[in-house]
Amino acid sequence: MQELDHKKTIDILNSIMEFELAGVVRYTHYSLMVTGPNRIPIVAFFKAQATESLLHAQQVGEILTGLEGHPTLRIAPMEETFKHNVKDILQESLSHEKKALDMYKSLLEVVNNASIYLEEFTRGMIGQEEMHNLELKKMLRDFS
Repeated sequence: MQELDHKKTIDILNSIMEFELAGVVRYTHYSLMVTGPNRIPIVAFFKAQATESLLHAQQVGEILTGLEGHPTLRIAPMEETFKHNVKDILQESLSHEKKALDMYKSLLEVVNNASIYLEEFTRGMIGQEEMHNLELKKMLRDFS
């Protein structure tokens, strides 16, 4: 096993935490903006995404403090597009989830062969993000 690069790991974890916290805001906003006949299940979906983003931020924060890092108080920048139809919201969500997937993959590159726990945690998060990407792609499939 190689030595864990604590600084690089902590920096990436803080970026992920900022991004997951932004996801809480993003998905809460989306849940409030959905209208139309399919509103109820889509709102429930976005509320669940917001809750999951908060859980992910908390999990990452616990790892950060375990590594003697200092969890950020910031959230990642978000742009308000003012596009609130379901298709646009789902496309923005897919873009967000793709970026989250890339961030966890970057973390895996740093922790691979340096920490079994961090490697397994990160692989699990990558799996969850891949599932979110697939789910959003399926939700977008019927839009022309």
